[in-house]
Amino acid sequence: MRYPAAEKAEIIRLVEQSHLPIRRTLEKLGIPRATFYRWYELYQVGGPEALEDRPSRPSRVWNRIPEEVRERILALALDQPELSPRELAVRFTDEQKYFVSEASVYRLLKAHDLITSPAYIVVKAAEEFKDQTTAPNQLWQTDFTYLKVTGWGWYYLSTVLDDFSRFVVAWKLCTTMKAEDVTETLDLALSASGLDQVKVRHRPRLLSDNGSSYIASDLAEWLEDQGMTHIRGAPRHPQTQGKIERWHQTLKNRILLEHYYLPGDLEEQVSACVEHYNHTRAHESLGNLTPADVYHGRGEAILAERARIKRQTLTHRRLQHHAATA
Repeated sequence: MRYPAAEKAEIIRLVEQSHLPIRRTLEKLGIPRATFYRWYELYQVGGPEALEDRPSRPSRVWNRIPEEVRERILALALDQPELSPRELAVRFTDEQKYFVSEASVYRLLKAHDLITSPAYIVVKAAEEFKDQTTAPNQLWQTDFTYLKVTGWGWYYLSTVLDDFSRFVVAWKLCTTMKAEDVTETLDLALSASGLDQVKVRHRPRLLSDNGSSYIASDLAEWLEDQGMTHIRGAPRHPQTQGKIERWHQTLKNRILLEHYYLPGDLEEQVSACVEHYNHTRAHESLGNLTPADVYHGRGEAILAERARIKRQTLTHRRLQHHAATA
């Protein structure tokens, strides 16, 4: 229970004027002796004013982000408004070599009314594939998605995505969804990964749904020739291919904001989106690394550098705080 300063002073006077021993008096008042003596010491040193409760928050927080750094964060946010607070914190830490947390960036942007609702609905990923991969090129997910070109009709994007890193290994914009479109995309993936040039003990397994192009005998024969095994998800359960489904969502969140009148325009935008997704966009499930960082084995070095920057930043802030309060 908290007592106002005036009530604490009254309790002290009651104890001083009581004919009973201090211990008995405090027992009757229900005040712990340690609490009373702390009050009494404050009272003797500073009088009644010293009995006022002090705020629990310190008047100066040692870990506060300096004003100059806050202005740089705001400048980056205004320059790249498409970045979320999480992506902004990662980008700032990597580029400026100064650690800021996602929570700090969010509070700063919110204070300046820079948190806006997205222009699309974000769908969270559901269940994970039960057999987790441990390295790139162990399992590839593949699927088609629909994209429309005004006046031309529907086009179908065939993608091969690495399960471990979420790296888009290869993609192809098709006019059909046949088995040969799948094999052509896989040929591109084998070439891009270099697996068509080297012999490996285990070829990537292929995970797909049960679409007609994926159950075709032509695809089965091609996979057998390549030494690749094929896994198909349970019918009506797209969560099995959740990572490539999430890639499709990310792609469409960007691409469907515009209309396309030529297939070449759509292909150019898909290419730009894949480049951004693979090499620029920090992925939360990858520890805020990009898929390319993980796929090409740079992830551990980047995380170690970020940890070093964080330690250096916190040490610098602590020294600044000590210097300011000395």
